Amino acid sequence: MKERILRTADKLFYLQGIRAIGVDTIAAEIGISKRTLYNHFPSKDALISAYLERRFVLPPPSDKPPAEQILATFDSLEKRFSSKDFRGCPFVNAVAELGAEDKSVRKIAVAFKESRRLWFRDLLNQLGVTDAEALATQLAVLVDGCIAQDLVRNDPSMARAAKEAARVLLKNAGVKVSG
Repeated sequence: MKERILRTADKLFYLQGIRAIGVDTIAAEIGISKRTLYNHFPSKDALISAYLERRFVLPPPSDKPPAEQILATFDSLEKRFSSKDFRGCPFVNAVAELGAEDKSVRKIAVAFKESRRLWFRDLLNQLGVTDAEALATQLAVLVDGCIAQDLVRNDPSMARAAKEAARVLLKNAGVKVSG
């Protein structure tokens, strides 16, 4: 039941917005009472935190070379942008909707963004990049920038443009990049 509630909350929160969806809507969608929902999640805030934690997924391990993994991030984004249900980053959306003063949401969002940046940094360290910290931050900014551009323009090619910028940054850092 808990998984059904989370799956439903995930779909509704992501597609329609956290503020727009009440627990009664989630309960009705599943066909349960609010009381049953509250037995699993004591508050809407607890459900929101669980939703975001469920979305906190790290890139899977890969045998591909580090530079390929970095650039593949943008290919994945382009595919995601092309789907009809893409509404941007759920962590950014949550902070935008609930405000930065919602400390639990902000904490999860910061942790997710930092985990992605550290993933880039670790790959860059494997490549021997001198200032992997700075370049990892730049790559993270490219990811968020192309997401914002796609949302505004409804143009999946924004991921391709970000990939080309990432390619330039990698080359400038001394990384051999194909293509």
